[in-house]
This record gives sequence, structure tokens and C-alpha cells, in this order.
Amino acid sequence: MGHSMSGVGVLDKAVVILAACVDGASLAELVERTKLPRATAHRLAQALEIHRMLVRDTQGRWRPGPRLGELANAAPDVLLTAAEPLLAALRDATGESAQLYLRRADERICVAAAERASGLRDTVPVGSVLPMTAGSAAQILLAWEPPEAVMPLLPRSKFTGRTLAEVRRRGWAQSVAEREAGVASVSAPIRDRTGRVIAAISISGPIERLGRRPGERHAMAVVRAGQRLSGL
Repeated sequence: MGHSMSGVGVLDKAVVILAACVDGASLAELVERTKLPRATAHRLAQALEIHRMLVRDTQGRWRPGPRLGELANAAPDVLLTAAEPLLAALRDATGESAQLYLRRADERICVAAAERASGLRDTVPVGSVLPMTAGSAAQILLAWEPPEAVMPLLPRSKFTGRTLAEVRRRGWAQSVAEREAGVASVSAPIRDRTGRVIAAISISGPIERLGRRPGERHAMAVVRAGQRLSGL
């Protein structure tokens, strides 16, 4: 069957059936893919359908049901939960506002932030939608993408392919007045367990405080924070 077994027979069989239905499966296909007896496969698929973990499509084939998505969405986001204290620590260590960005098509979204309590701030409210064509976080979210995902954006970007190559080489990005006049930022990647970049962690603030080369001062702290959030 190719799946890890827990030793709880009926549960293991149910999980095997769910996996076999990812792309749709008739009863015959279920039996072929799971190697379960026909009656067992049919009984378990029907039970999973009652619990809305499987549904039938217009061809009568079983597919993943809405209950799976509901359960997944109800679970706390591991990355966001872990990011909150780390963003606060990064803010305190650098004295600058800290943010977490995720990519959504040709935009990036601020999904978490820790703001400075006082003084000049570069406030990026949670939920802000920013472009993928400017800013150090955009550079991070693009630098490790395949060329076909990057090339369409480069003609209208404030940075170049050479900039992204440099980001890959050193492992962090900086921007000075790239997205917004008077604002500088430093960003680093957050990776999943396979090493794929899934988010960017950043600090940002006024150029008069961060300087024209903010990475020299703050890159190491931002990179460390990204590494601590990677592989969750």
C-alpha cells in the first residue's frame, strides 16, 4: 500500500482509501489501488462519505470531501503561531518593525507583524497587499522561483535578475526607497522541510535610521529569525 501503518487496522485502511481518492476513484479503482477486498473498500468509502470526508462526483467516483478542508482550516497555522514571538524578538533586537509575507500570485500579503511602540515607523498593517515588483521581501519571494515564474515580472520590477542572483548568493535581500520613498528594509527566506522558500521575514524602517546599506547592520539577525521559522 505504500503508506505508514499505525497498527489500528480500520484507521489505516481508511487513510489508504482517502489517499487513493485524491484524483478520483471508482470502486474498481479503489480495489486496485488499495489492494483491499472489494466489500471492505466499499464499506469504508461509504462510511467516509457519510462523514463528508469523501464525496461522489458526477461520474460517481469518490473524491476528497469538504470535511477534510474544514478540519485543515480549523487547525492553527503552525508558521503564524511560531512567528509571533520571533517577530517581536526581531523587532526588539533591531529596533525596527518586523513583518512576515506570503506570496499570492503577483502580490505579497503581510500575514503577521510586530510594530515599534514609538518613534518613526514603517507600519505595514496585517492584511496589507503589496506588489511583487518592489521591496526586499518581494526579492526573497522571487529569488528562488524558476525563471518562468520570474521573467514576466522583471520588466516592471524595481530590481533586476542580477539583483535576484545576488540575493540567492548571500541569502538575504535589502531595499532602499524601492517600494516607498524614505523606507529601507532587510528580508530573509523562510523555507519548508524540503528547502522551498514559502515566506519572507522582514524588518523595515526609515532610511535615516537604517541607512543606505541596511543589510550590513541587520541581515544576520533577520537571516537567523528566518532559519528558526524554517522547516516547521
